[in-house]
Amino acid sequence: MIRTLNLTKEFDGFKAVDNLNLQVEKGDIYGFLGPNGAGKTTTINMILGLIPPTSGKVFLLGEELSPDKVELKRRIGVVSENLYFYKEMTAREYLLFFGELYQVPQASKRIEELLEALGLINDQNKKIGSFSKGMQQKLVFARALLHDPELLILDEPVANLDPNSIKQVRDLIEAESHQGKTVFISSHLLSEVERLCKKVAIINKGKLLAEDTMDNIRRRLTDTIEMEIELDKEAESLVSALEKLDFLRGFSIEGNKLKVGLKTDRDYRPELSRFLYQNGYLPLSMKAKEMSLEEAFITITQHNISLLAQEGEVA
Repeated sequence: MIRTLNLTKEFDGFKAVDNLNLQVEKGDIYGFLGPNGAGKTTTINMILGLIPPTSGKVFLLGEELSPDKVELKRRIGVVSENLYFYKEMTAREYLLFFGELYQVPQASKRIEELLEALGLINDQNKKIGSFSKGMQQKLVFARALLHDPELLILDEPVANLDPNSIKQVRDLIEAESHQGKTVFISSHLLSEVERLCKKVAIINKGKLLAEDTMDNIRRRLTDTIEMEIELDKEAESLVSALEKLDFLRGFSIEGNKLKVGLKTDRDYRPELSRFLYQNGYLPLSMKAKEMSLEEAFITITQHNISLLAQEGEVA
C-alpha cells in the first residue's frame, strides 16, 4: 500500500531523508516513529506528493506516485500535523463541503455517523472558529474518514485530545483496520502507537534504524527476556538444578516465585516448563516482562544504533 524506494530529500546539501525504504502492507496499522528532526514530516510530505523527492520513488496503492495521479490521491485520507479550516463554517457545513468535493454517496448519513462516533454531534451547527483544538482535531479526523479511503495517513492524529477523545479516535482506527483499510500513523504518543500498531519503523537523522514487528524489535534489542513464574510450592530445592540450565541468564527465588532471565535466540519457555514439571513443580502462571515501545525507541535512537547497524538495519 505504501512503498518508498531509496527516498531521499536534500535541502541546501543537508539530507533530511536519506535513502529511505519503507514497506507498508495492505491491512497494516503501521507506526512511523522518530525523534524531533528525524525526517518524519518530510517523508510524509513526499508520500503525499506535497514536496518532490530529490531522488527515489514513492508507490501508493500499487502505483507510482506522480503529480498527475489525482484519482490516486482521492483514495487516501489524511490528517496532517497542521490544521487548516474555514472557521466561519459550521462543522456540518465543513464536512458537507468535502462530501461534495469527494462525491460521497449519502454524505449526510456518513457525516452523522462520524460526528456521533467522535462526540461532536451536538456541536455540528457551531462555527469551527469556536471549537477547542481538540474538537478541531476530531473534525479533521472525521474529514479524513468521510470518503471511505483505502489508505489513511495520520500525522499526530491524537494531538490535543483528552483520554476520552483518544479512545474515540482509536476505536475508529481499529474499526477501519477491521474493514481491511491500511493505516500509517506518525505520533509522539508512543503508548497509543504500541496499542494500535503491530509493525513500526523508527528513523533518526533521515535514516531507517528499524522496521519490524514490535516482538522482533524487542528480541533484537536485548539478549535476555525476564520471566516471572508462580509455582505450586516453594522452590528453594531447584537452585542446583537451575544452575545447570545453559539457556538461563540468571535467576532468583522467593518462596514459590521464580524469576529467570532467558536467552532470546529462540523461545525457551517450553523447555523451562518441561524442566519444572520433571522436577516436581507445576507452573501456575508465567509472565514475560517485555520491553515497552518507549524503552525500545530510546534504546534504538540513543544506545543501540551500532547493534542494529551490525544486523544491516542502518542504511
